[in-house]
Amino acid sequence: MSVLDKYLPHLAVAPLTALLEQYHVHLKIVDERKTRHGDYRKNPDGSHAITINANLNTYRFLITLVHEIAHLVAFQKYGRLIKPHGVEWKHTFQQLMLPFLRPDIFPNDLLPILARHFKNPKASSDTDAMMSVALKSYDPETDKSYIFELQQGSIFLGPSGKKFQKGNKLRKRYRCVEISSGKVYLFQPNAQVEVLKI
Repeated sequence: MSVLDKYLPHLAVAPLTALLEQYHVHLKIVDERKTRHGDYRKNPDGSHAITINANLNTYRFLITLVHEIAHLVAFQKYGRLIKPHGVEWKHTFQQLMLPFLRPDIFPNDLLPILARHFKNPKASSDTDAMMSVALKSYDPETDKSYIFELQQGSIFLGPSGKKFQKGNKLRKRYRCVEISSGKVYLFQPNAQVEVLKI
């Protein structure tokens, strides 16, 4: 049994293990980082390292791992001068994800959302609100709410632990004011926050 059995849908374990071995990747599963789900780097000795947050549900873990492998493959194929999330990476990510977009790996309700997302994948799955909300529905129960669900004027704790008041929606994001400083911050609609009862 592989360590990855704990983190991935069962039928994704063998093909992803093969990819990690093919590209000689050292995979490290780490405690949650607020700013990212995973990352890739090429070490000074030429080896490859990918870190993924341990708290991701199996579907987000799979997508994040393939996202990071796509960086390695795109850099090898197209050179180090490409943009990290440019057209070369997008094409590589699409090609690597395609074999996994099937009903014996992903639930049927996720597949059309993933198919739409992978027509033009974003730098972060969190910036695709529809996909982010769909993936979060597979997270363990939480006492957090999405910003878009809150009433205007609601007070909440942001990921940093600071208190904010929800303001109006701009084009895509919500304008929120940090209570202690009065500074304005913009939040994605699918940011998860803890509502404070006043």
